[in-house]
Amino acid sequence: MRKEQALLLSLQGPWRRIIFVGVYEILAILIVMLAFIAADRGAGTASAVAIGSSTIAVTWNYIFNALFERWEARQPVRGRSGARRVAHALGFEGGLAFLLVPFMAWMLGVSLWQALLLDLGLLLFFLMYTFVFTWAFDQLFGLPSAAA
Repeated sequence: MRKEQALLLSLQGPWRRIIFVGVYEILAILIVMLAFIAADRGAGTASAVAIGSSTIAVTWNYIFNALFERWEARQPVRGRSGARRVAHALGFEGGLAFLLVPFMAWMLGVSLWQALLLDLGLLLFFLMYTFVFTWAFDQLFGLPSAAA
């Protein structure tokens, strides 16, 4: 095995989560900004919503993944099956929606219901994005020790 591959496969603990969150959020900010600009919300509002959402998401992502890996370490079956990946994506996105919808309602000056409707497309997209991103990250960096 090449040295670079060994280094990538050995990425564990806090550094793994920091890199995961950083790359995930950089891509997420770009996607959210483009979506809001395309929805004719203006670049200023798009930037504010994207950066605020990212700040909330970074905090939630780090906390959720630490808790998920702690739970995962106690499971008798190792690895990340499709069902476990779906549970991860649903848990992450459900918690994030609980946090982001009120923020978006406030930032956009709309009701919680309107914010949920506006956010629904993003929620569905990010549900798939989280699933695919986590799978790709695991392929590149290997499973965390809790799942290996």
